[in-house]
Amino acid sequence: MKRDLVLILDFGSQYTQLIARRVREHKVYSEIHPFNLPMDEIRRLAPKAVILSGGPSSCYDPGAPTVSTEVYELGVPVLGICYGVQLTAKLLGGEVKPHDKREYGRAHVKVNVAGGKSPLFHGFAVGEELAVWMSHGDRVERLPEGFTLIGETANAPAAAVADERRKIYGVQFHPEVAHTPRGGEVLANFLFRICGLQPSWTMASFADEAVKAVRAQLGEKGRVICGLSGGVDSSVAAKLILNAVGPRLTCIFVDNGLLRQGERGGVEALFAGAFHADLHVVDAEKRFLDKLAGVTDPEQKRKIIGREFIAVFEEEAKRIDGVEFLAQGTLYPDVIESVSFKGPSATIKSHHNVGGLPDRMKLKLVEPLRELFKDEVRELGAELGLPRPVLWRQPFPGPGLAVRVLGEVTRERCDILRGADSIIDEEVRAAGLYESIWQAFGVLLPVKSVGVMGDQRTYADALCIRAVHSKDGMTADWVPLPYELLAVMSRRIINEVRGVNRVVYDITSKPPGTIEWE
Repeated sequence: MKRDLVLILDFGSQYTQLIARRVREHKVYSEIHPFNLPMDEIRRLAPKAVILSGGPSSCYDPGAPTVSTEVYELGVPVLGICYGVQLTAKLLGGEVKPHDKREYGRAHVKVNVAGGKSPLFHGFAVGEELAVWMSHGDRVERLPEGFTLIGETANAPAAAVADERRKIYGVQFHPEVAHTPRGGEVLANFLFRICGLQPSWTMASFADEAVKAVRAQLGEKGRVICGLSGGVDSSVAAKLILNAVGPRLTCIFVDNGLLRQGERGGVEALFAGAFHADLHVVDAEKRFLDKLAGVTDPEQKRKIIGREFIAVFEEEAKRIDGVEFLAQGTLYPDVIESVSFKGPSATIKSHHNVGGLPDRMKLKLVEPLRELFKDEVRELGAELGLPRPVLWRQPFPGPGLAVRVLGEVTRERCDILRGADSIIDEEVRAAGLYESIWQAFGVLLPVKSVGVMGDQRTYADALCIRAVHSKDGMTADWVPLPYELLAVMSRRIINEVRGVNRVVYDITSKPPGTIEWE
């Protein structure tokens, strides 16, 4: 797909993905690549602009990440952010030094007379002070030749700089974060006034391009299988491919007995019913639960479920003649992580989503969403006609209820959790909070306690309610749900779900905890 590209070179900032998302919010396509991307590859990508991200290094340290000065000679505008402006200053003949007063957090950048004339600060008055977010210990002490100071703070005189002739700009603050309220205007000025780009990156245009790309990849006769989970990513990928090749797509839904209440019926009604897709439903509940019998270790549960899913999927795929392709709902953050500046992170636990299929299947991958962030996938899904309840469904772990039923996983314990979980879902929706919360769910604890119900002593399970706010699942804050809502959920769960006599609420954030208990 040929389109205007803003190339973001990543120096390890925690905000790099935010830069890409903010650019795309202006309907301009952006891609993240590691800082050491070879110049030949950069030229092949033919970007219309380059943004250098922030990062944790000091640009004057031995071995600090850097780029070739040829980046500044491509003839396209360049914007350096935080480490990016420091590196730009150093490479082009300026000077960067550590400073006694490091700047972390809120600050104010004053637009000077030169800034009032710069297109980067179009719409900002001379003398105006911008609330910004800083995160640096070094600062630019001397500007390279040709650069002008256009914005400053008391602590970082070179808070914004420009070489207007060569269209090279730099800001010491982070315009991409929410703590810089007018940062979007600064980025828009760079994209439109300086780079002359057009806001043409829309999900309607992407859908058309992606359908054509899938048809080109599959050719005239290629058949493709897609594992449906009921989640957003696989549903959107399946619908897009269905639009592209129709009956040449076969969807496989594995019912492992670890699903939310109504999950299987919802998938069947939407894809086999409304969309008339070729849907194969595999009832593998007994198979999975038999394998999980007696297992309590979380990692062992995940590995068993992963292996069994692959085995079931492979068996079902063999029953379909002429399959050459496998569709996956890979998203852009997964792609970025695979070429991350920082390299693979330490494993906290196996990933929620089941891993790839074995090489022996010899299937070629179709990944129509690999350029998209999660919010863009939802937008694309709406464009393709998927119902809002599917698109805004809260994330659900690949191993399903197995990592929310703590201890041994049995049919009875899954049913208890399913009943409680459906009540949590209903009440959160009724309170109008469902789409504003990243996840709200129940966890069945391996703890029994004494209770009194109807003048009789009970000894039953305890259930924990968990609700968190998050942007991407990497970090999360617990949600202070209204007491009235917690009271309703607790009362309903104890009254309606046989086997639970105590409800507790989890107020742990991530870190130090994780979103899922296992």
